[in-house]
Amino acid sequence: MPLLQVRDFPEDVYEEITFEARQQNRTIAQQTIILIKKGLGEEISNRERRKLAVERTSSRNVPQNVKSVDYVQFVREDRDR
Repeated sequence: MPLLQVRDFPEDVYEEITFEARQQNRTIAQQTIILIKKGLGEEISNRERRKLAVERTSSRNVPQNVKSVDYVQFVREDRDR
């Protein structure tokens, strides 16, 4: 993984990154990467990430012979035993 070193970095910006990293429970390096990705327009929101995940799973072809499970009946049968 490449290493990035920035010289003469403004102290106030560093303090803001440090503060945000603490708030988000991230390291300074993780927070910096996220901020750079946002600045480059490469970061997607959690909502978009969830939407993409739902689209991927709903577009999968489910075999026709797979039956849906009736969980209520499953629990009742288990309790009857």
